[in-house]
Amino acid sequence: MTLDDFKAILIDGNSVTLDEKALQNVKACFEFLQQFSDHKLIYGINTGFGPMAQYKISDDNILQLQYNLIRSHSSGGGNILTPQLGKAVMVCRLNNLMQGYSGVHTEIVELLSAMINKNLIPCIFEHGGVGASGDLVQLAHLALGLIGEGEVWYENKIVPAAEAFEKAGLTPLKVHIREGLAVLNGTSAMTGVGLLNLLAAKNLLDWSIMLSAFTNELMEVYDDHFSQELNIVKHHKGQNHVAAVFRDIVKGSEMIRSRSEHLYQPENIQHDVFEDKVQEYYSLRCVTQVLGPVFDTLAQAEETVVNEFNSVNDNPVVDVASHNIFHGGNFMAIM
Repeated sequence: MTLDDFKAILIDGNSVTLDEKALQNVKACFEFLQQFSDHKLIYGINTGFGPMAQYKISDDNILQLQYNLIRSHSSGGGNILTPQLGKAVMVCRLNNLMQGYSGVHTEIVELLSAMINKNLIPCIFEHGGVGASGDLVQLAHLALGLIGEGEVWYENKIVPAAEAFEKAGLTPLKVHIREGLAVLNGTSAMTGVGLLNLLAAKNLLDWSIMLSAFTNELMEVYDDHFSQELNIVKHHKGQNHVAAVFRDIVKGSEMIRSRSEHLYQPENIQHDVFEDKVQEYYSLRCVTQVLGPVFDTLAQAEETVVNEFNSVNDNPVVDVASHNIFHGGNFMAIM
């Protein structure tokens, strides 16, 4: 998924549709994990968590382990994320689970997509997570909503989850084998917030270029400082992007002046003092050099955050292709 795909859901209000082939991969991963974990020691499936991983969990308590994890980590504080921010977290977690490396039942991705489409958003608190093992606390509140507990945003107000599920005609999630850890262990909260911040920052940059162009027009500047010829010799993508957008905005303007038609006329050289400024102030003629690096910075940030958006950040990773399960630290954010 791209940033534009994310925007289509979060800003434009498009519905989520699950790819059938991806669903089959999720199903195959779940079935493999069920088979593979039988009589093997797998972290978070039949062991405790963190320092308690040295303790084996009995078969009778495997499902209860997942519920306990969700409830014990639902301990956030501070403000509740807005519905838009909460929805961003859900979209990121859904995209992670749809990669087919989490070992979850297809019920969870189908429920997540239905909740997104119906704007049934679990209440997620701002504070409590530190990112060391992923957004444990924030994603625990997402998981709590998925199992029909806690509170959710629904119809623009906060209501008990059970009440919202009944009104929306949805059934809360029942844990199968790994749904608790698969929701908690990852970077989807910081990624969702980061993606929305990127969209807002890109809007600010667009407005800055627009307002700068208007200001230059009002001051009747010369056109050479945003020309293609001047900017192309500076090999920075952002600077040249800003210059191109700038030129497009003022194209056809009767207020922007050509230096060759004014200062380059022979009669001007006869004057000792010129009425017109030979060069504009930095704030006018250095727009491409100032806003260009902002574009480059946002482009680099977008690459990093979108890569994380499309990444698998579980631990362990369930790899059907190699018929193995790999333990590591993909829950650690690199942003």
